[in-house]
Amino acid sequence: MTTSLAGTGVLLRFSLRRDRLTIPVWVAVNALMILSMPASLKGLYGTDAERADLIHQVATNASFRALIGPVFDTDLGALTAWRVGVYAGLVAAAMSLLIVVRHTRDEEESGRQELVASGMVGRRASLTAALLAAAVANAVLALLVTAGLAGQGAVGALALGLGLAAVGMVFATMAAIVAQLTESARLARGLTSGILGAAFVLRAAGDSASDDGSSVLTWLSPLGWLENLRPYADERWWVLLLFAAAVLLQAWLAYALAGRRDVGMSFFPTRPGPARGRLGTAGALAWRLQRGSVYGWSLAFFVVGVVYGGLTDGVADLVGDNKNAREIFERMGGQSGLEDAFLASMVGMMGLIAALYVVQSVLRLHGEETSGRAEPVLANAVSRLGWAAGHLVIAFGGAVLLMLLTGLGFAVGYGKEIGPILGACLVQVAGVWVIGGLAVLLYGLLPRAAMAAWGVAGAVLLIGWVGPALDAPQAVLDLSPFGHLPKLPGGGMEWGPVVVLLGLAAVLVAAGLTGLRRRDMTA
Repeated sequence: MTTSLAGTGVLLRFSLRRDRLTIPVWVAVNALMILSMPASLKGLYGTDAERADLIHQVATNASFRALIGPVFDTDLGALTAWRVGVYAGLVAAAMSLLIVVRHTRDEEESGRQELVASGMVGRRASLTAALLAAAVANAVLALLVTAGLAGQGAVGALALGLGLAAVGMVFATMAAIVAQLTESARLARGLTSGILGAAFVLRAAGDSASDDGSSVLTWLSPLGWLENLRPYADERWWVLLLFAAAVLLQAWLAYALAGRRDVGMSFFPTRPGPARGRLGTAGALAWRLQRGSVYGWSLAFFVVGVVYGGLTDGVADLVGDNKNAREIFERMGGQSGLEDAFLASMVGMMGLIAALYVVQSVLRLHGEETSGRAEPVLANAVSRLGWAAGHLVIAFGGAVLLMLLTGLGFAVGYGKEIGPILGACLVQVAGVWVIGGLAVLLYGLLPRAAMAAWGVAGAVLLIGWVGPALDAPQAVLDLSPFGHLPKLPGGGMEWGPVVVLLGLAAVLVAAGLTGLRRRDMTA
């Protein structure tokens, strides 16, 4: 066993060095989202009566329980765990699975793992280093959450921090298994992300049926385990044993599988394509590579739109006479009626999330280039701009599709006029395209810094999500392109900011493509 782990320390340091930008961004965004919540909730629900009313409204509204989860206590710590616990767990899980796939299957697919394995490196060293890198990221997140929320109660803060780290490690070890089974890093990420989505759906279905997290469906999901750990509400420490058992069992299975296959191989190899290829253009190849991602994002946006649309009629009951909550919705969604303000704020939130899609899709160019797969394509009668254009059409056109589907989902869930909602969703495309343009600019001019686009998208998401709740200065909100868009539906349409943002996106894309055309390709 010692021989099979030889070189783990060196590989761990190398992994952490490669992720010296992405891991801090993931951890910082997640931690800031959590640590900013007590102050926001204190402003919203400052009295015991307001908090008791909130608990009553959540207990009697299955849709809100499905979206966020049940509330177990009235103090600020418990409300913080309720408001962001599930979503912080989602972020920790996504971070962890991406780290593990990046340092296992991605390395094998690119051929770098074969070079590493030719040295004095043990058979399971790479897998161990990847899991340790995920463990380091989750440990830092747990420390930040525990330290930051200690003022609300050290025991509850420790429970929430450990729970988030445990969720991350469950999906890290799950990704380690999937990376052994599949031959494609893209498929490994897609399958593990699908399992994460299924975990969220199971928890949502369970919580909609029960107001105390006791549903069987809730217990089938690691995200349900997190809420049943009950930070700040008579913590159930034994729930951590479920996490520990899942992590150990999955890690054992991943190690067993890793010892039974050759480097670069998998237990479910990719099927060979047809003898006569049907991909006649670079655009067709780009669609073939990205269609799974587009389908997954599209389904998620439509479903979320339906859920948020269904919640709109009940938002007045949830907010009630809470002036602070009403003001937050108005800061996010404009000075219109409460339902329109809620719709506008949720549409804006979906636009922020669509920015993550466009960054992912644009950076597929970077992945194709660094893996060496772009070189044989460009060796044929395909120009760099033609190759890039295929992926950018999917990235920017896909963003339009996502917002259209969001609008349709809102219309289905809300059951009222579709035109204003669709228009509001399409307005968000201007902000999404600016973030996509920045990703193209970084990739084209500074390919080594291309991953910083994730940091930009994360910062914009944080500003849009947390800024209004904390009543951030307008100068901070204006750092995000979404802060300049009209608040629709309900507000007046202003074409000036939209046209300016679209022009800025076009300039950024043009500059990035110019840089791509002039620089050397990397391998």
